[in-house]
Amino acid sequence: MSSARPAGLPHVDAENPAVLVLPGPVRSDEVPGLCDEVRALMEGSEARVVVCDVGGLGPPGLAAVDLLARLELAARRAGGRIRLRDPDPALPALLDLVGLRFQMERQAEEREPPLGVEEAVETGDPAV
Repeated sequence: MSSARPAGLPHVDAENPAVLVLPGPVRSDEVPGLCDEVRALMEGSEARVVVCDVGGLGPPGLAAVDLLARLELAARRAGGRIRLRDPDPALPALLDLVGLRFQMERQAEEREPPLGVEEAVETGDPAV
């Protein structure tokens, strides 16, 4: 049984997104419970995107890939998607290697200051 995908773009509540924090290494017997949590978060709100904080997963491996694939499948069956927050730098490369694409929350690059941050200017500095 499959559900019809809602028309249009997924609804994202930018102010209060549904967030699932994934703790340290996840055992395989914990995966079904996490999938249930994703479905519950989608059904309990109008949001069509659940943010999965993967910062605590540790170094990425195939167990993390399997977990994220199952969470994405659970979210899609509920009519939405997942987006990853705070991934290990190697995780996007590993996901790309196995052919999985996930939305990632944007992080400021090292050479760019975060939005809303301005550099201080000394009063004696000449205008550029």
